Amino acid sequence: MIQVIMGLKGSGKTKRLIDAINNAVANAQGDVVCIEYGSKLTYDVNYRVRLVNSKEYEINNLDKLKGLLSGLHAGNFDITNVYIDNLYKTIGADRATGEEFIAWCAKFAEANNMNITITVSDDPAGASEAVKAYLV
Repeated sequence: MIQVIMGLKGSGKTKRLIDAINNAVANAQGDVVCIEYGSKLTYDVNYRVRLVNSKEYEINNLDKLKGLLSGLHAGNFDITNVYIDNLYKTIGADRATGEEFIAWCAKFAEANNMNITITVSDDPAGASEAVKAYLV
């Protein structure tokens, strides 16, 4: 399953993400991973969450983020929840590339029995119908 939290800057996306992460840790049957741009969530999420700073691994485009997700799953089949904060900053991309990644994530999540939640700093009114299906 995939969920997208989309809104303009200051709309509360990160707060909703933090709540979802901490909820998942309390209820998930597996491991929880959060990929963030920088290290600002360190003190906001439960210590059992594996925080991955995308800057440390030079994740700056679509293919590298796909590779990171694939590698995380290959190394740990117990990951049930993945959270990606600030997609556009992480991959240095725009709406079209972001929508391509979201479509890939939907297939990846279904094939690997994962829940993936992504925050996107953009106007939800401008999202494609395919992405609107995943908005929460």
